[in-house]
Amino acid sequence: MLVTLPLPSADPAAPRVGIVVTDGYPAEDPDHDTPLLVAALRERGIDAAPVVWHDGAVDWAAFDLLVLRSPWDYPERMAELTAWLAHVEGATTLLNPPDLVRWNLDKRYLARLADAGVAVVPTVYCDDVDAAGAALAARTGARVVLKPAVSAGARHTGLFDADDPAALALAARIVAAGNAVMVQPEIPELSAGREKALYLVDGELTHAIAKGALLAPGGGLIGGVYQEDPQPVATTDAESAFARRALAAVQAVTGCAMPLYARIDLVDSAEHGIVLLEAELFEPALNLHVAPHVTAVVADAVLGRLNPAR
Repeated sequence: MLVTLPLPSADPAAPRVGIVVTDGYPAEDPDHDTPLLVAALRERGIDAAPVVWHDGAVDWAAFDLLVLRSPWDYPERMAELTAWLAHVEGATTLLNPPDLVRWNLDKRYLARLADAGVAVVPTVYCDDVDAAGAALAARTGARVVLKPAVSAGARHTGLFDADDPAALALAARIVAAGNAVMVQPEIPELSAGREKALYLVDGELTHAIAKGALLAPGGGLIGGVYQEDPQPVATTDAESAFARRALAAVQAVTGCAMPLYARIDLVDSAEHGIVLLEAELFEPALNLHVAPHVTAVVADAVLGRLNPAR
């Protein structure tokens, strides 16, 4: 979808907001949100523009606020990202805040949330190949999902029979890359595409989407590429309450204030009940192109962070 942006504000007193992106996206996974959000912010008198996070020419202190949106190449540039976060937090305000982003980067945060009473998918975290092999052996006869503790976009994630040699080979590749391996049981409802992503803006539930199944049995992605099919879905009262509890637990565990945005991924499992798959507090696609009414909500929330007394 092409969006024509209005001209930036000519008012030199207009607040400057940078929407943090990267400089290229695969055709099957574009950034739909940024053009819509930038346009809505400009309509509100904000001098908003997309800005590439790893552009060394950017003067970050020139912005009144930065909003993380789609820096989706960060898994291959972790050292650079860590340095960038440290630099930016000394220059201006970044949302969501760097401390929360750093906490959220490593999916071992799920263990912290489990300790805080949030139901999560049972997970074994393995720092070496022997531990991964033992975790796989413990689930012989069943299917498992393997993924790195630090990743995005289902990178290096696979669905396997536990005794499939390809599962241990993936674990070895993850460990060799300096990452921990997460070993989880297959959730049949998840494999059937019944995951829901619930979005909260300033703590208020705005919309939910289902993106369909992603993992092909035996490893790899369905269709060979990461391609979501976001569709708006309704939520039950129990799912909405779960998402709010999960976000409250994030605040309690981290000591951070209410984040500007959050995506709570969950699935209602016959075996485990409603469980948290991920609490995405860094760079979730908001899917504004399939929930256009939410664009104004996000823009108003950004404006509220610029003008807290509003």
